[in-house]
Amino acid sequence: MAGPHAPGTPAARWKRHIVRQLQQRDRAQKALFLELVPAYNRLLEKAALLARFSEKLQPEPNSVVPVSCQGPWEEELGTDSDELPSPATLRMKWQEEEKGLQLVCGEMAFQAVEKSAALGTLELELEVRRDRLAALEAQVAQLRATREQQLRQVEARRAHNEQLRAAYDELRAHAGLREAALRRREEEARELLERLVQSKARAAAERNLRNERRERAKQSRVSQELRKAAKRTVSISENPSPNDPSEDGVREAAKSVVPASQAQALEKEAVETRRRSFRSASATSLTLSRCVAVVKGLLDFKKRRGHSIGGTPEQRYQSLPVCMIARLPTWAQDVRDAHLSEVNAVRFGPHSSLLATGGADCLIHLWNVVGGRLKANQTLEGAGGSITSVDFDPSGTQVLAATYSQAAQLWKVGESQSKETLSGHTDKVTAAKFKLTRHQAVTGSRDRTVKEWDLYRACCSRTIHVLSYCNDVVCGDHVIISGHNDQKIRFWDSRGPRCTQIIPMQGRVTSLSLSQDQLHLLSCSRDDTLKVIDLRASNIRQVFRADGFKCASDWTKAVFSPDKHYVLAGSGDGVLYIWDVDTGKLESTLRGPHCSAINAVAWCYSGGHVVSVDQARKVVLWS
Repeated sequence: MAGPHAPGTPAARWKRHIVRQLQQRDRAQKALFLELVPAYNRLLEKAALLARFSEKLQPEPNSVVPVSCQGPWEEELGTDSDELPSPATLRMKWQEEEKGLQLVCGEMAFQAVEKSAALGTLELELEVRRDRLAALEAQVAQLRATREQQLRQVEARRAHNEQLRAAYDELRAHAGLREAALRRREEEARELLERLVQSKARAAAERNLRNERRERAKQSRVSQELRKAAKRTVSISENPSPNDPSEDGVREAAKSVVPASQAQALEKEAVETRRRSFRSASATSLTLSRCVAVVKGLLDFKKRRGHSIGGTPEQRYQSLPVCMIARLPTWAQDVRDAHLSEVNAVRFGPHSSLLATGGADCLIHLWNVVGGRLKANQTLEGAGGSITSVDFDPSGTQVLAATYSQAAQLWKVGESQSKETLSGHTDKVTAAKFKLTRHQAVTGSRDRTVKEWDLYRACCSRTIHVLSYCNDVVCGDHVIISGHNDQKIRFWDSRGPRCTQIIPMQGRVTSLSLSQDQLHLLSCSRDDTLKVIDLRASNIRQVFRADGFKCASDWTKAVFSPDKHYVLAGSGDGVLYIWDVDTGKLESTLRGPHCSAINAVAWCYSGGHVVSVDQARKVVLWS
């Protein structure tokens, strides 16, 4: 590598530039003196010459100047001049010229002094610049050394990066092989699962066929036994045992088993044989118990007609008994900071003693309502994102939650870890509700789909594609109702693939609530109104507004009271508003612990308590 003063280097170039600048300045300043110094020298010479002439022309006493003598001054006067000036005139003239020359010499001497001083200043400035140039050269040398060191570090880093890149390429190739193996394993598992499902379906079909054959054979046997029982004579002893059925029950059983004419004959025969004491009560009770068992078997057979494909009956839960009178809440009975961040969802269990709250801290807390207080029961963990909705199954043994992790989570009450993860959505899941059975659920998402789930197999059984993303869903007997961001409520037949009805709103739908009798639907929307829709006539029955009520977010929830006489919603200013459904008037407002927007409310099925949750982590129990 070239040295710091080698020719051609940047240092040599800028040094030459400085030298050229100094030389140019020297020439420019010297040019000013080049004309001045010769003129000054000429003046000095001329002054010296005039002095010598003046000394020579000093007249001696009694001397006469010869006429033929001519000097230079005479030449100036001209050769044609007839008269010569006198010496005194010439002396005066010489003295004046001498004074002028002295003045000029003084001025030139002063200018020379000034130029000398300026030259000294410039020399000092040149010295300063030379010192600065030396300092800059030292700094440049130091920077060059630092640059060389950094270049060496860059080379070392580049070599290290090359090693890391090679290791990364190797790991990437290894990961690609692992991913390919994983895909093969997943395909094999999928094929095995499909074969398993097909084998289970075939086994279930065969089992159903065997059950049908068995039931038909049993039905034929029952028919034969009924025909035999109709022909058989039944006698009753006079002193039946306490465990035997009563006369009226036996008579009713006989009437239900045999025809009317034969029943009358049997009744007459029974009256006649009451007096016969030699008939044993055991035979009579055996015959009657056999008849009752036959009738019971028929009833059980009718009940088993609704079995599912797997042979296990699908347990459907009837709606909970409607509360006759719901008490209006008046005061805050308990206030808790339940979560680490805002609380988004709240739901009462079907027995009104268990409460679930879900928040943005990815946790679900279960609470027991004991003596007007909230007592912590359990914490459900395992959700991958913020909780947006919670729901209990009709039996109260399972909890379903919608999360921002593009999935819904299922827990069993009593177990802290998630039981199932319902994954399949491609965006945030905003609503998750059970249907009338504990093994079916519906979810709505911002990916513009509504999905039905079979919780037996933890798989999606149906996907409904919608033009707008869903904010909330509710389920009836054979209908799924979804509220959307495009200001529409859509009705979907769970037995068919298409939308059966669309009801437009004046704002984005934030929540839906179905009454216990499934005849009315409550909607809350961002136009700060609540509407009650009569599902029998498919029209809006009542619209609720109030001064100060504001729907604060796209997930604000409103609910019916259990007796369907009131509707309840929380406002953005932390106030609860209660309207009368029949009159449409504002019944009451509740102000208290809430200092921020209320996200959701819940009214227990017994009608005695109301719970509200807000964005400031508070859970308030009202009574």
